[in-house]
Amino acid sequence: MTLPNFNYIAAKSLVEASELAAAQAGRCVLMAGGTDVILLLKENVLKGVESVIDLKNIPGIDGLEFIEGEGLRVGALTKLYAIQNSPLVREKMPAVADAAHYVASSQIRRKGTMAGNICNASPSADTAPILVAMNATVAAYGKNGGREIPAGEFFTGVKRTCLDKAAGEIVTEIKIPELKPQEGSAYFKHSVRKAMDLAIIGVAAWVRMEGSRVADCRIAMGGVGVTPLRAKEAERMLIGGEAGDDLFERAGAAASQECRPISDVRASAEYRVDMVRVYTKRALKKALETLKA
Repeated sequence: MTLPNFNYIAAKSLVEASELAAAQAGRCVLMAGGTDVILLLKENVLKGVESVIDLKNIPGIDGLEFIEGEGLRVGALTKLYAIQNSPLVREKMPAVADAAHYVASSQIRRKGTMAGNICNASPSADTAPILVAMNATVAAYGKNGGREIPAGEFFTGVKRTCLDKAAGEIVTEIKIPELKPQEGSAYFKHSVRKAMDLAIIGVAAWVRMEGSRVADCRIAMGGVGVTPLRAKEAERMLIGGEAGDDLFERAGAAASQECRPISDVRASAEYRVDMVRVYTKRALKKALETLKA
């Protein structure tokens, strides 16, 4: 399948890219790594696109930085492969490195970005649940200036985000809060194949402990709704409870009742519901194992 005709624009600055995107709102698409955009163009999914605005030459929106007391900053052009293999990320936030590793293949991760993964807004996006569970924020820039969007509010539907196209908003950075003492997180993906496959379901968990009891937690589920979903009833059940298999089993059962999956070629809705139960328990146990001292 060949690419359709389009205008290719290599933006040199955020201001230029934002102005171009605002002027062509609804008729252009932004590209960082291109692993999603090129495929969608080939498959004629992106209707009415006249221009592709390439962000790769924009300075200042690449790289990883960890700031003590704040957390991890992931530039919009930072490759998933760099996140996956960063000793800093693996030390400070292993669940984030795991989520990056789960995306597609090694070749795609060398081109694709975390910002692109969330902006594509697939319900099965691997990096979305861990960002929601860890209370990350997405920094965006547009003609009205910059703003920060909680990851839990970023996704509005299938392939839809809250970015203001009329304002030419562009993701510049993802900020993930530092794990404090007695906090841990984890992400698990379940798919048919180990690589090159979308998640049947994905579950991320973040916990904060006080002794043996759960003081606070967040559970985010992917692939079981039009956006990543929080398992809020399961979270309420966990808070104040004695951590262990029994509590985590009950939380998994509660989470499985909060998802709204569909049946498709990869799995039935019923199977997804049951896998949420299984993987919620696994994610909670793993998060407990990775508590920061």
